[in-house]
Amino acid sequence: MRHGDKTNALGRKTAHRSAMLSNMASSLIVHKRIVTTLAKAKELRKYVEPLVTKSKTDSTHSRRVVFSYLQSKEAVKELFSTVADKVADRPGGYTRILKTENRAGDNAAMCMMELVDFNEMMLEAKAAKSGTNAAGKKRTRRGSKAAKSETSAPVAKVATAKVVAEEVAFEDVVEETTPEVDAAAETIIEDTVDKDIVVEETPTDASETEDDQEPKDETKA
Repeated sequence: MRHGDKTNALGRKTAHRSAMLSNMASSLIVHKRIVTTLAKAKELRKYVEPLVTKSKTDSTHSRRVVFSYLQSKEAVKELFSTVADKVADRPGGYTRILKTENRAGDNAAMCMMELVDFNEMMLEAKAAKSGTNAAGKKRTRRGSKAAKSETSAPVAKVATAKVVAEEVAFEDVVEETTPEVDAAAETIIEDTVDKDIVVEETPTDASETEDDQEPKDETKA
């Protein structure tokens, strides 16, 4: 019986269990997530998290200690170069265990184990839920009230601001005009005035010709 024994032997001898956890830890560090049984994941968490904490101190001694557990140069390099930078501000809890469906063969409890700081989708969802801004700073209650007061401005103020902006834009356009532009505008206005005069005179001429023709027809009759 294993009364008070907090270590799960996983049905293996010490050497077999150590080799298995070493391989699983290397795979987790390189691939950032693995799928395994729930019992193995819980034992792997106790095995790999101290190594991640050790990687925060990049020294020859730390690398040798980590290598003695992982026995993989690739995993040690990935741990000290990539993973250590991601978890630099995290004080523990580097892994996450997500339960999945039981295994079809023996109905064993399965799970997916991953490094917390490498799941971008969950990080974005957590930032949106906590109300952090783009810089990663959390919004304060006072800041949210100020933002609400600014967004709930009266409609009249918004309308006056638009009118002022339009007037300023019109003044800028007037100041930017040149004598050549003014001369071109005057010629366009004169052309339009002449056209209007011609259009107004055409009906009067037609009416006069009709009046002139009527008495001529009566004399002929």
